[in-house]
Amino acid sequence: MEYKDYYKTLGVERNASEADIKKAYRRLARKYHPDVSKETNAEQRFKEIGEAYEVLKDPQKRQSYDQLGANWKAGEQFRPPPGWESAGFGGFGGHGAGFDGASGFSDFFESIFGGGFAQSAGAGHSFQQAGQDQSARINVSINEAYHGANKTIRLSNGKSLQVKIPSGITSGKKIRLSGQGSPGINGGPNGDLYLEITVVDDAIYKLEGKDIYIDVNIAPWEAALGDKIPVVTLDGQVEIKIPANSKSGRKMRLAGKGLPGSPAGDLYVRLLIVAPPATTQEEKTFYDDMRNMFKFNPRAK
Repeated sequence: MEYKDYYKTLGVERNASEADIKKAYRRLARKYHPDVSKETNAEQRFKEIGEAYEVLKDPQKRQSYDQLGANWKAGEQFRPPPGWESAGFGGFGGHGAGFDGASGFSDFFESIFGGGFAQSAGAGHSFQQAGQDQSARINVSINEAYHGANKTIRLSNGKSLQVKIPSGITSGKKIRLSGQGSPGINGGPNGDLYLEITVVDDAIYKLEGKDIYIDVNIAPWEAALGDKIPVVTLDGQVEIKIPANSKSGRKMRLAGKGLPGSPAGDLYVRLLIVAPPATTQEEKTFYDDMRNMFKFNPRAK
């Protein structure tokens, strides 16, 4: 029979961690799953990947497999080394013990792990397969991104889940919900659900990265003479000092008042000068006096 290089099948090094092996298996299982793959050899590759994972995910099976040596190459003719059976390997209890040949794995696997696999997995049962990961998008308000929140989401299957939105989260970040993806096969673990966050601007606050922007209207005399005005932030009201002769569109930076984090973002207050309407004759006369007094042309530049 041919020797099977399970590490090569999964595309990992022989010293790969359990996490690396699991990650490689999930990626390949999704790629070659017969129900979704368009590869011509998908079914065969899917079986090979499942067989390799069955061995390498189990520390005892992996240790026994590694004792065969790293010098074997896939495709070479293989026979278990002398004394393999008597040493207590070969199926963890003797090849053929309770095994009915229905595992769906290769002769190589059966010669090494046949009996023990049938006893542990149950004769006639196929190998376990982890469920596929799924992804979805979720919108959160700037207020929720700033303070954090608990949101209820409804999945496509009608199931409702409580999701904790951490304070300081930004658009593009993902929240992982373990075990909430597609169900596993034959008792395999469920996949995970990844929620991609989109922080939605509102009528008052805008978000760029971790910085928050807000427009604040001021009167002409506040801009010309300078003043202190209140500004409502997501963390409560603060007072800012407007410098004299400020122009419309000027930005005032409040360090650390943006989204929380390390470092926190900043809050930028954009000043917009709003002229009061002239509705009475007295107000119109006042504006006319200003025109004659200042000789100011806003379009001079």
